[in-house]
Amino acid sequence: MHSMNHWGGSFEIHDPTTDDEHSRNMDLDRAALSRQQLDETQQSWLLGPQEAKKKDKYVDLGCMVVKRKVLKWAFYAALIAFVVIGVPIIIAKSIPKHKKAPPPPDRYTEALHKALMFFNAQKCLTFSCVFALIQSAGRLPKNNGVPWRGDSGLKDGSEETDVKGGLVGGYYDAGDNIKFHFPMAFSMTLLSWSVIEYSNKYKDIGEYDHVRELIKWGTDYLLKTFNSSATTITQIHSQVGGARNDSASPDDHYCWMRPEDMDYTRPVQTANSAPDLGGEVAAALAAASIVFRDDGAYSQKLLKGAATIYKFARDPGHRTPYSRGNPYIQPFYNSTGYWDEYMWSAAWLFYASGNKSYIQFATDPRLPKNAMAFLQIPDLGVFSWDNKLPGAQLLLTRLRLFLNPGYPYEESLSGYHNATGINMCMKLQRFNVFNFTPGGLIELNHGRPQPLQYAVNAAFLASLYADYLDAANIPGYYCGPYYFSADSLRSFATSQVNYILGDNPRKMSYVVGYGGNYPKHVHHRGASIPHNGVKYSCTGGWKWRDAKTANPNTITGAMVGGPDRFDRFSDSRPNYNYTEPTLAGNAGLVAALVSLTSTTSSAGVDTNTIFSAVPPLYPGSPPPPAPWKP
Repeated sequence: MHSMNHWGGSFEIHDPTTDDEHSRNMDLDRAALSRQQLDETQQSWLLGPQEAKKKDKYVDLGCMVVKRKVLKWAFYAALIAFVVIGVPIIIAKSIPKHKKAPPPPDRYTEALHKALMFFNAQKCLTFSCVFALIQSAGRLPKNNGVPWRGDSGLKDGSEETDVKGGLVGGYYDAGDNIKFHFPMAFSMTLLSWSVIEYSNKYKDIGEYDHVRELIKWGTDYLLKTFNSSATTITQIHSQVGGARNDSASPDDHYCWMRPEDMDYTRPVQTANSAPDLGGEVAAALAAASIVFRDDGAYSQKLLKGAATIYKFARDPGHRTPYSRGNPYIQPFYNSTGYWDEYMWSAAWLFYASGNKSYIQFATDPRLPKNAMAFLQIPDLGVFSWDNKLPGAQLLLTRLRLFLNPGYPYEESLSGYHNATGINMCMKLQRFNVFNFTPGGLIELNHGRPQPLQYAVNAAFLASLYADYLDAANIPGYYCGPYYFSADSLRSFATSQVNYILGDNPRKMSYVVGYGGNYPKHVHHRGASIPHNGVKYSCTGGWKWRDAKTANPNTITGAMVGGPDRFDRFSDSRPNYNYTEPTLAGNAGLVAALVSLTSTTSSAGVDTNTIFSAVPPLYPGSPPPPAPWKP
């Protein structure tokens, strides 16, 4: 049958005349061919030589049949590929692997390694007596790097009946042998804060275990300064050792002795009222409890102690500043207020515990009013061992940036956020709020001695706030009508730290052991007396104090007091205003350095760890407006 056209008819076309013509042509061709004959020569021309046709050979591979020639070329191709590709791979795999060298440390990492070593040199009761215990916990390396230090202060607080084992341990504050608990606690808070924000950086540069050991050395001691196992206390020990101005009897200033050789009386100061000291110790213990969350028992011990001392600090009947009227403390570490410590400690306890009562207090509108937090007073924007207000405001701004809990916290949190921005603006040279030296160092203490500790604290807060803004995807901040990027904060921070590391008119590093030109006559008893086995008496050590020669022992990483307001510096041991380091100063230096280092692969802050104990803070409903009155 033929296929049919759907529109009608067949697709086939039949023409009878064509068939007849084709048949006739075929008949003629056959006749012609039958009549045409070719001779042999003609046939040879047409056909050419006859060759035997070669048969292709095949190989049966079971699943398929392949020509042998194809199989041979496939084999040769595989062999060539093996030689060209496989052999180099085998050789490369057999060569011993070498890890890619990490990038060379930047100047901030180099200085950070050294700055942490200063704390090792300041330890009271150093290595040999507790070496086995600490080494088993993996805290200290076998060589602690300070061979000229030994056990000291083993009888500190031995007469105090409320302290089991006495007040052994902790850190000496500066070039003397006094343990001032107020700046010591602040130093531990600051170190803990830097670890919480930049733990990955510490890990990348190999200092994580070291800095945690330094913090634990301090918090273990702070737990001894009050009855941390109780829930209610009535006193705290505020200082061990001491001196009175112009004293002519053996004490920690009159005598120039190594800590290991002290044989004079070291009195213990005790405070029955300490809202400021108690608040700072609470902050230190709470912040450290976040650092040690991987050690549940110790973290809880710290948190319990923090709650106890905070309760003591907040007691309405114990609100006289700890230093008032005390001649052993007031001339050296006098506290000018305690509302800043209340805000500071409440913020840390909230982050450490998640207890909403702390954040409710920290955001109670009466607290910033009492602390004068929103009055834009320049000096209250200077972060230090005495003034925690700028640090507390930034710490609470962190809550608003990343969790934004809303009502009823928003009013105070937005106020803290605004105050933080103003504090940052005040540090910028273009606004002339604070003076700068000709070489570029900010004079936050108005030209008085020890300017560097204030500069590093400001650098840390500026660098940290810049990282907060980056993490919150906020490009910058306003100073009045002017808008500044987060990088402006980093530029300020790096300018101050770079000045300290040698970018100054004297081309001097003010961190001992960093660079080639640094102070050689540091005001420090242990560093200035030779490690020769000879015990020098109280006044016998004066010859080392007054010697013109450089210190025989290098106190690596110590940041000295710093230059004057004209960038001048006197590298003289008796001139302690220039050459004496402090614990709080070095804590600020460490925090600023770790915030700025770019050696590591880690960038920015850890936004979540600090909030791990914080419960969800759902915004509440504001109260209804007051009834309208005509």
